[in-house]
Amino acid sequence: MIVDNLANAANYFSMHPLFEKAFEYIKQTNLELSSTGSIDIEGKLLYASIVETKLKSADTVQIEIHKKYIDIQIPITKKETFGWKSLATLSSPDTAYNESKDIAFFSDKPTAMITIQPGEFIIFSPEDGHAPLIGEGLTKKLIIKVAVL
Repeated sequence: MIVDNLANAANYFSMHPLFEKAFEYIKQTNLELSSTGSIDIEGKLLYASIVETKLKSADTVQIEIHKKYIDIQIPITKKETFGWKSLATLSSPDTAYNESKDIAFFSDKPTAMITIQPGEFIIFSPEDGHAPLIGEGLTKKLIIKVAVL
């Protein structure tokens, strides 16, 4: 898991060949004025979704994992809290891994919680179990999917 301010995004370009393109999309887009929906940036290798949804209490969210994609998540309208637990220590699967949706859910409880504000980002790799959407009220956020190469 990586957490930082968008102003420091260039520090992470060398970590993946598509990170620079992902952060360039963010830099060039007025996220507050963007409509919800899917955005094709580089086909199945790099795409984004802008969603508006209700935040939930920490005791109702599930940890999720992805095997094929790295998540870059950015709150647009309000702060969001994320739970985290290492994939290596997840032990209570709720669902089998769904390959077509690239997701599995676990009932384990997070071992760490982190809150980020608009203007900040969080990156989850396939080794990171994460529980997004913790907070109160409605939120708008950007989720970028970066293919594991």
